[in-house]
Amino acid sequence: MNKKGGLQDIVLVAVILLFFATSALVGFKVTSEFNDFVQTNPASFDPEGVSASQSVTDTFSGTVDNTFLFFAVGLGMVVLALALMVRVNPIFIPFYIIGLIVVIFVCGILSNIYQEMAADANLLAEANQLLFISNVLELLPLIVGVFGTLMMIVLYKRWRIDQDGI
Repeated sequence: MNKKGGLQDIVLVAVILLFFATSALVGFKVTSEFNDFVQTNPASFDPEGVSASQSVTDTFSGTVDNTFLFFAVGLGMVVLALALMVRVNPIFIPFYIIGLIVVIFVCGILSNIYQEMAADANLLAEANQLLFISNVLELLPLIVGVFGTLMMIVLYKRWRIDQDGI
């Protein structure tokens, strides 16, 4: 398989980030609800189970939130690395810009999906604890615009280096 970077990779990364964020938010809600049940009925569980449930709930938000940030940055770097493998003639840059505008618009829709889900009264408390996830997905169109612009520079520079023989 000859995989090289492009705008479709940015869309794929945005969808993966949305999936991971919604999964983390729902998982955190389930963990919190389970912990509330365990804490209200401690006689039904071993004391180690009660303390373990509380420990998991306490560390869940920070661990998943930081993992998401590293995951998002890592995927962005992978997209830029894949873009280095592509050689594009600069005559296609206007088409790339038009495609990037469409991708930014799609990422705005994906961002709104998460924001609507996080604003739900049932998930609001958990979403407020997942700061990196909420901020990255709130700024997803801007982040995609920056990575898309960097990708455009990398694509053009790669063509320029191949033409000049540098």
